[in-house]
Amino acid sequence: MSHVRLVVRLTPRAGQDRIDGWTTDASGRPLLQARTTAPPTDGRANAALTKMVARAVGLPPSAVAVTAGAMSRVKTLQLDGIDEAWARERLGGPTP
Repeated sequence: MSHVRLVVRLTPRAGQDRIDGWTTDASGRPLLQARTTAPPTDGRANAALTKMVARAVGLPPSAVAVTAGAMSRVKTLQLDGIDEAWARERLGGPTP
């Protein structure tokens, strides 16, 4: 089964749920920027993020998981069932 890993910088308690696009961190690594209205407590922001990304790429929410950084603003997501080209097309930018 194919999968893609994405690095995401999440801003919780934002005005709206949305994916803001791509940027790079200090080391040049591509980061997907996202915002959610959910608070960063009890995993609510992570759950909102996985649902939002799943919807954006056309996957069920169960196919997207936070694999690193659950307690951090910078997280790694694994998206199961798609390849890198599909993720790039749907998210409009680079993927690692």
